[in-house]
Amino acid sequence: MPDGTRMRLPSRRRAGASAAALAIAAAALLGACSDPDGSGSDGSGPTGTVAAPARPTVPDNLSDETGVYADRVVFGQSAALSGPAAELGVGMRLGILAAFEEANTAGGVNGRRLELRSLDDRYEPEDAIANTASLIDSQEVFALIGAVGTPTSRSATPVAAAAGIPYVAPFTGAGFLRNDDWANIVNLRASYAQETEEMVERLTVDLGIERIAVLFQDDSFGRAGYFGALAALERRSMEPVAIGFYPRNTTAIKTALLDLRAGDPEAVIVVGAYEPVGTLISWSRNTGFDPVFITLSFVGANALANQLGAVGEGVLVTQVVPFPFDDSTPVVASYQAALDHLGSRHADFDQVDPDPVPGFVSLEGYIAGRLAIAGLEQCGGSVTRQCFLNVILGADELDIDGFVLSFGDGDSVTEDNQGSDAVFVTQIDADGAYRALDTLTSTEP
Repeated sequence: MPDGTRMRLPSRRRAGASAAALAIAAAALLGACSDPDGSGSDGSGPTGTVAAPARPTVPDNLSDETGVYADRVVFGQSAALSGPAAELGVGMRLGILAAFEEANTAGGVNGRRLELRSLDDRYEPEDAIANTASLIDSQEVFALIGAVGTPTSRSATPVAAAAGIPYVAPFTGAGFLRNDDWANIVNLRASYAQETEEMVERLTVDLGIERIAVLFQDDSFGRAGYFGALAALERRSMEPVAIGFYPRNTTAIKTALLDLRAGDPEAVIVVGAYEPVGTLISWSRNTGFDPVFITLSFVGANALANQLGAVGEGVLVTQVVPFPFDDSTPVVASYQAALDHLGSRHADFDQVDPDPVPGFVSLEGYIAGRLAIAGLEQCGGSVTRQCFLNVILGADELDIDGFVLSFGDGDSVTEDNQGSDAVFVTQIDADGAYRALDTLTSTEP
């Protein structure tokens, strides 16, 4: 499988958009976000910024063992459990619960059960700050796990860092989370830069496409993906033929659609969540605008396919975990069994479906849960946050049923706090199901 890090530079002519117009658009976007990895200010619009929310006070009396009890270890999660990104938070929670319940059924981790406390932040940064402070202070969790989104993580991570709380496997590939300065962040997945590099590589090499546009959500998440796409194009002496953007937590995409159409692209890289992305693609195809659409893993694959229905055929989605329906892959077989078991126990868990459907998001949540379990196991009976972080971030290799994570220095192309570089490409077929692709030219069923 491709690892998202290839850097072949085929000779391509520059796309035919107005360089001056694109430079003006890029300059406006840079004004809203001063750094290209999405770590800058969360702009209220393409030409303006809003002040960062005030940070709540974090108690200074937390110990390194807070959240660890004789019989259990308590984890916390702030994620979108309602609103237009709810399927992402619900999926991550489902996967983490499946991994935790799998361990609990086997007697726990070194005799301790695992507990997950989840709070809804609606994919809003202010709510993520309040939830994170509550989980750390009032609920005294050991670690945070499975956060969803770049703007919410950007707001919550300083709160977690101030308290020395591990921030494990956020569902985002934003570059700022991969900064060496963080001592408490554990990234599971490949970065957005790696996903967009793979997108441009496949579009240009596999399909010979030269005219690529970019649509993104107007916040730190969208800009992280947007700048990743720009960098991938620039490495090939290309630039986007059109740029569109829309506000977070809305489906206000009509203006963006007009902007994209004006560039006459052969393909559009889409950086957004499933509701606006699905709305854009549906409107596009219903109006006869039908380029190749390819979108990032954050979109929420199952939710996107459900929303698109019959018009979803051919849409491409990059993924950062293996195909969740292929039980010949050991980690997927374990995940499917754990998901089935959790479904049979649904009455004991709030909002758990008795017949949960496998998906990329919940598989990522399951692997995140397994990663946390691996850290706890190696700490033995004396679990501390520092031991937990040292075990994971110092590991050259953690093998989770064949899905290998590499932290530490090793030979990884990523920073020390990212475990996987894997990027996979999938396609929605006519029946709404996903299919893994080795190349974009392998379109036969």
